[in-house]
Amino acid sequence: MQRIETSVVRSADTALATNKVLRNTFTLLSMTLLFSAAVAGLSMAFNWPHPGLVITLVGYFGLLFLTHKLANSVWGLAAVFALTGFMGLTLGPIVGHYLTAVPNGHQLVMLAMGGTGVIFLGLASYAMASRKDFSFLGGFLTVGILVGFVGSLIAVFFSIPALSLAVSAMFVLLMSGLILYQVSEIVRGGETNYILATVTLFVSIYNLFLSLLQLLGVFSGDE
Repeated sequence: MQRIETSVVRSADTALATNKVLRNTFTLLSMTLLFSAAVAGLSMAFNWPHPGLVITLVGYFGLLFLTHKLANSVWGLAAVFALTGFMGLTLGPIVGHYLTAVPNGHQLVMLAMGGTGVIFLGLASYAMASRKDFSFLGGFLTVGILVGFVGSLIAVFFSIPALSLAVSAMFVLLMSGLILYQVSEIVRGGETNYILATVTLFVSIYNLFLSLLQLLGVFSGDE
């Protein structure tokens, strides 16, 4: 009898801990999305130029490393906002280009935002409701993201539009899978650090939005 009671208490504690991580993750994710959007808005308002590929990669991976390093301390929160703010800084000029240089750019940006929101909410809700184990996606996603990253660099350096388009389509699928994987990890107790969970989901949303925006631009005939 005592064993059963102990098991029930442990299950309850685990559920409470999981719910806390989930709540903290989505709260921090909402805050970082708003902060990143504000930085992107400032970037467009003041017409700040894009920092360039090299600075973008160094800044992103450097701040990502710092966030992982500080994830278990209060400084991890500062690192998260530094990372997401920097990503907003790189996003601003790209969105600004669509809004000013593309005839129906406003519609494309809104469609990309709407599509990103629908995909994220749909997949996150499914992962939470079904509580299915998507950990099997881990290895596939790691390899896929690495291949996609290398492919995107090749597309940029050698100016291959078809490859760039293929990478964007690939990233839509990969980021969708990453959302399922990360939310499932939180729900099932595999991820207990809400800072790291937030970063993963933010990066997924960021890349999903950019990929959808590029695909919509191509299929609308404006790129």
